Amino acid sequence: MGLVSDAKKAAALLRKAVVNRSAVGEVRRTLSERPEHPLHHYRVAVYFADGAVNMYQIRQWYKPLAELAKTWPVVVLSRAATGTRALLAEDAPPVAFVPTVRDLERFIATQDIRIVLYVNQNTRNFQMFRYGRRWHVFINHGESDKMYMTTNQYKAYDYAFIAGEAARERLGRVLWDYDLDHRTIQIGRPQADHYSGVLPYTPDDRIVVLYAPTWEGDRPSAHYGSILSHGETLVRALLATGRHRVIYRPHPRSGVVNAEYGAANRRIIAALAAANAADAASHHVFDDGPELGWQLAAADVAIVDISAMVYDRLAADRPLMVTRPADPEAAIDTHGYLSACEWLDAADAGAIVAETDRVLGDADAVARLEEWVTRYFGDTAPGAATARFHAAVAGLMDSWDEWHGPLLDDEEEDTEREEAELDD
Repeated sequence: MGLVSDAKKAAALLRKAVVNRSAVGEVRRTLSERPEHPLHHYRVAVYFADGAVNMYQIRQWYKPLAELAKTWPVVVLSRAATGTRALLAEDAPPVAFVPTVRDLERFIATQDIRIVLYVNQNTRNFQMFRYGRRWHVFINHGESDKMYMTTNQYKAYDYAFIAGEAARERLGRVLWDYDLDHRTIQIGRPQADHYSGVLPYTPDDRIVVLYAPTWEGDRPSAHYGSILSHGETLVRALLATGRHRVIYRPHPRSGVVNAEYGAANRRIIAALAAANAADAASHHVFDDGPELGWQLAAADVAIVDISAMVYDRLAADRPLMVTRPADPEAAIDTHGYLSACEWLDAADAGAIVAETDRVLGDADAVARLEEWVTRYFGDTAPGAATARFHAAVAGLMDSWDEWHGPLLDDEEEDTEREEAELDD
């Protein structure tokens, strides 16, 4: 049994090496056809050490970063070949491929990077922390009440840009001896100012339901995925009415740990295709595209798992339900929005039609939603979060000048002293 397991691991490592080598070749060819990065041009860097599987963590920042780059030029420092290949193929900011620490050092030496942004907690972030004289800022890839949002790793960064008061309260409950006033800056959700994509159907009188489950998780405390427990049942019920349109957007990692979870995902996709074949006007959507925005804006009701999608939808200020994890060991932070959300238990998945009707028509639910939107994101008026994001960056740029100015003075004095000693 051990030999078989070892052989499978070896084969997987070999496949990974082949894919990576192919990606390295593609990336180098693509970059060779593009202009060199201008010297001493970039002021902001986004550090991304992940491969293509985690592109969703940086994609949502493309448009906010493009807007920021109009003031402060932005570059992505990409460490993994498959991630870099994806970045180069998409509408990402300019990309520097820096697979080794030496590559990273060489590129940084040619630029004037003052702020480094991080969208996740990849262990290779530590390799970037070695470079001082610049601010290291965690911006995350979404807002949620997962344990991930209160990890002690926050302390590794100089600052964290957080969504709002709920995030501040969450960190305050968990992190010891962490200066929230100094090290966290509330910016809301600038991604919500840049919803992207086009509707893949013509709107009609159908009730549009977005079902966006997360993946199955790799440990009991993170078993938030609902595809097996809720998904097939609720999708089947919605498809049967003839008055609903389903937008199904599963997490890209669905099925990577649990084969049954992946099989259920495929069955839902097949059910959507069959429903569309039976009724061409239904236009149910299986959405695995890179753009996130149109789904949140178009759906009358959203059904999501405990994940960043709860808060993506909350930022849209539209009705939503959250699936209650079937695994009792799944950790749920009930201090925040999850203490007052519209829960959907697995036992009620078959009654999803009545549940969606209730949420749409419940005035109390709407009032609660408004309260929590403000608590999590502050002012959600168009452009408000973008303005706070830009102000936070500008503030750190000013702070960089305050710290760096005396260093320049000291360096100039040292140079003058050395020149004087040589003259003597």
